[in-house]
Amino acid sequence: MPKFNYNDRVRVISGASASARQGANGWVVGVFESRPAGEYFQAFPEGVVYSIEFEDGQALEIHEVDLEALE
Repeated sequence: MPKFNYNDRVRVISGASASARQGANGWVVGVFESRPAGEYFQAFPEGVVYSIEFEDGQALEIHEVDLEALE
């Protein structure tokens, strides 16, 4: 079961990779519980991956362990 759901507000934790935009706030706009075919998602460890849209409109896929909930 995913930790976050669509439209949840999240922050990228400080221990995440630099390319994951540490400390940035955003919204969950996609949830990948099972991995689509292809090499892109193979780069992530096992577990849920989220599409996060940031406040500036940019979006990235980020693994669940690199996110925390915003109150």
